[in-house]
Amino acid sequence: MNDVLEIASISPSGPEEITPARSLPADVEVEMALLGTLLVNNSAFDRVADIIDADSFADAAHQRIFSAMQRLVEAGRQATPTTLRRQFENDETLSDLGGARYLAELAAGAANIIDAADYARLVHDLHIRRQLIEIGTDTVNEAYGADPELDGEVLIETTEQRLFELAETGKVDAGFQSFGNTLAAAIEMAESAFAREGKLTGTPTGFRRLNELLGGLQKSDLLILAGRPGMGKSSLAVNIAFNAAKAQVLDGEKQRGHVIALFSLEMSSEQLALRILAEETGVPSDKIRRGEIDQHDFDKVFQASEDLARLGIFMDDTPAISITSLRTRARRLLRTEKRLDLIVVDYLQLMQPPRTVRTDNRVQEISEITRGLKAIAKELNVPVLALSQLSRAVEQREDKRPQLADLRESGSIEQDADVVMFIYRDDYYLQRKEPPEGSEEHVQWQSEMERVHGKAEVIIAKQRHGPTDKVELAFDGARTKFSDLETHGGDYPDF
Repeated sequence: MNDVLEIASISPSGPEEITPARSLPADVEVEMALLGTLLVNNSAFDRVADIIDADSFADAAHQRIFSAMQRLVEAGRQATPTTLRRQFENDETLSDLGGARYLAELAAGAANIIDAADYARLVHDLHIRRQLIEIGTDTVNEAYGADPELDGEVLIETTEQRLFELAETGKVDAGFQSFGNTLAAAIEMAESAFAREGKLTGTPTGFRRLNELLGGLQKSDLLILAGRPGMGKSSLAVNIAFNAAKAQVLDGEKQRGHVIALFSLEMSSEQLALRILAEETGVPSDKIRRGEIDQHDFDKVFQASEDLARLGIFMDDTPAISITSLRTRARRLLRTEKRLDLIVVDYLQLMQPPRTVRTDNRVQEISEITRGLKAIAKELNVPVLALSQLSRAVEQREDKRPQLADLRESGSIEQDADVVMFIYRDDYYLQRKEPPEGSEEHVQWQSEMERVHGKAEVIIAKQRHGPTDKVELAFDGARTKFSDLETHGGDYPDF
């Protein structure tokens, strides 16, 4: 009864040369045994529904039989050879197999009910293999140039996307977990945090109060850091990445720094490196860039560069990178470094969605990007810190502290993010309101500037796992460096 599903193999020497045909992976006898089991005992559907669907079957007739059975079971009716007979009276494919008699034969040859899930997993595995062959065949044909407008980079991205989608839909071990297993994992996390200095459960940010509120950057979380241009969100993100890379973590019996993937779509890797050098040495980045430093400062920069080169920071400054390419490169880094502790993306509005879903609707595209970033965080079990622009609505208010509604294309960003933070600096706006010198207003302005100069606020506006609050930091514009304030006085308002 085994049907032969054949595929012509394409020779590497050219598309014209065809090697002998090979059968696609399929086991029709296993499919028959599984269908027979389901016909005899419909309750077996509960064991296989999360593993297979109709498309998992190689035989077209078996696909239709499974679909018909599933419709009846989901409607609360019995799926038997008798109840299915009328649905297939005019089915030519089933008639060729013997019609209603074939349904009875399936039921008669039913496998042991205990084996239903095992049979379903085998059917599923063979289906995945056929899908891989289809993707591989399409890739080969497209690589030979069937579509001259399809360049190599697009082909790679398209293939990666199809493989990722197959990997996601091909998982059969998902589903319920017992509360006991979940609770054990939570206790293990708490025990690890209790034993660790600082009581962090995630990747450290380098800022005491921020660590206290977040518990570090948590695995599988999507964190959004948003702000208007000039607020310093890129600087803060680089500071967090740098601080995390310097922080030591126990890896087996050895201490090592965290591994950070930094995707910069706006600044070049050289600009980012200059910022980090300025932060580490105290020499302003613009002076380093122009060479306006003395021998002492040069020695400091040179020594710092040697020390920093040993940190696990990996930069990618590809402009307009797609979510598919970002995922691929992050997975590659995880494979080569054996760990990945943080992904930073600067910034998400400059990213491109997968080519297969691009539309003229930018809000929809941003939705695809944020969903993709969240999927990467969960798949790689790593925190993803993505920067975001804010709308100009902030500038129209008297109090220019950002709100969730100010997120550009805010709906999907707010929905998909586990944490949303805003960066705000009062002195940025106040210095643009300087009154004429010598006036009474100027004296008051100077007093206010002294109060807010060099201070920044990180507003935690959303956090799924903890409180919302505000963190005050010090900001050194010349070094583009954020740091903890020496004191944290006063009660913080609720946000």
